[in-house]
Amino acid sequence: MAAKAAAKKASVKKGDAVGKKPVCPKCGPGVYMATHKDRVSCGKCGYTEFKKE
Repeated sequence: MAAKAAAKKASVKKGDAVGKKPVCPKCGPGVYMATHKDRVSCGKCGYTEFKKE
């Protein structure tokens, strides 16, 4: 089950894992931010970055 979750969050290019989702700068590696229409937000700590138009 963990392999499926990891496959959704990262892809492998030229032997290196590349993350698909942004990582929360406050929580650190392993905590991914949700992507919304106008922002990205962390579900753990609530950190939010608004997208520039």
